[in-house]
Amino acid sequence: QVQLVESGGGLVQPGGSLRLSCAASGIFASIDDMGWYRQGPGKERELVARITSRGITNYADSVKGRFTISRDNAKNTMYLQMSSLKPEDTAVYYCNADVRFRVLWRATSYWGNGTLVTVSS
Repeated sequence: QVQLVESGGGLVQPGGSLRLSCAASGIFASIDDMGWYRQGPGKERELVARITSRGITNYADSVKGRFTISRDNAKNTMYLQMSSLKPEDTAVYYCNADVRFRVLWRATSYWGNGTLVTVSS
């Protein structure tokens, strides 16, 4: 079984910064791609950013230049540094990871329970 636990959410003023973390635990061989998604009030879940095991990244247009995704493979942990936050960034942020239980097995996708980010004055 794999668990993904997000942390670092909270209340921040517009223009402020937050750093989210996602720690993966369990018994597995490796993690392929990881990503951050978010779901705002009354909205569908959307991609924020993804990162491959080799560090290749892609971002939603709405966060480019403001958010930075990174990961520490040795710690099975992913981060999202968020800067210049806007009220429209308010959402529950979810961690996603594609996990391999054996090197040659197909990866299985897991989700965390989410962490709430509120951007408000």
